[in-house]
Amino acid sequence: MTFPLYQRPGTVAFLDDDPAYLEMLADVMPADWPIKLFIDPMDCITSLRQQYPRWETDTWRQQEMIERSRNGQSLIQQILRYWAEDGTQRFELTRVLVVDYSMPAINGMQALSRLSEWPGSRILLTGQADERVAVTAFNQGLIEQFIPKQSSDVTRRLTDSIKRFLTFPVPSQNQMWRSTLTQEQYALLSSPLTARLLSALIQKQRWVEYVVIGAPFGVLGLDAAGQVAWLQLEHRDRLDDLAELAWSQGMFAPEVKDIRYGRKLVDLELQIALNSNNPARLVPAVPLGEEVPLLTAVFPLDLQISSGSYAAYLASQANRSVPEVLAVGV
Repeated sequence: MTFPLYQRPGTVAFLDDDPAYLEMLADVMPADWPIKLFIDPMDCITSLRQQYPRWETDTWRQQEMIERSRNGQSLIQQILRYWAEDGTQRFELTRVLVVDYSMPAINGMQALSRLSEWPGSRILLTGQADERVAVTAFNQGLIEQFIPKQSSDVTRRLTDSIKRFLTFPVPSQNQMWRSTLTQEQYALLSSPLTARLLSALIQKQRWVEYVVIGAPFGVLGLDAAGQVAWLQLEHRDRLDDLAELAWSQGMFAPEVKDIRYGRKLVDLELQIALNSNNPARLVPAVPLGEEVPLLTAVFPLDLQISSGSYAAYLASQANRSVPEVLAVGV
């Protein structure tokens, strides 16, 4: 288990020729998931294909931020600008697609075969007679999971699977953000223990979106209301360097001593990255875990990206129902 370096919410799409079944699924899905319902395979395929250019543009923008940071531009400032300028567009991209195998026009696998360039996760709903096809598709990497539609706990299994896939980063984007880390930093985040502890800490912050960067080392997070915060990650081996920076910035000897001994952390590197004149904040350091050499501290930013918040996007979504124009003639 490796800690995902870039995480954000997205839309979940369902394709099934049975409108009643579609609406049942939509009713039991978590309220904080944007849902799209499709009864016509071609409508679904067209909709996801239309997202290809937006996926490419979004990936290019992230790559551009990283390239600029190598030329001296603050990565934190660029991420904040990206969130503000993007609004809610990135949340519209479909992250997970759930497809029924048995449909009259084309079956689920035929529909998925026409979405080979779509970067999301695919779940196939099957009947008893379709499971052999699903196993073959899974073994060939055409789908991430299949779930028998007749299972007594199908909705629970489906919800759990979607929730898990929504935590998976897009591989190409995750690889880009990996390039901002040192080998030591990435090795730490690749530890299953570190990944588990850090994931729990992120959940505690109630962030819906975050990015891990290496300089300064930490996690820039965004909650559903658009409030921004910084989770500082400090390796114990770097405490002397941080203490020296604090001393050079005029902090008092007792404060510098607290930093050097890992009792407190200071957000000097964050303030430098923000080009801020605000005074540095000194807060208690919290060990990530007994067996992990990382200290943590959360620093809220006086910044809220409300117009592009996930809560605003959810509030703008239509009711979860099959559009009448699609349901007619089924």
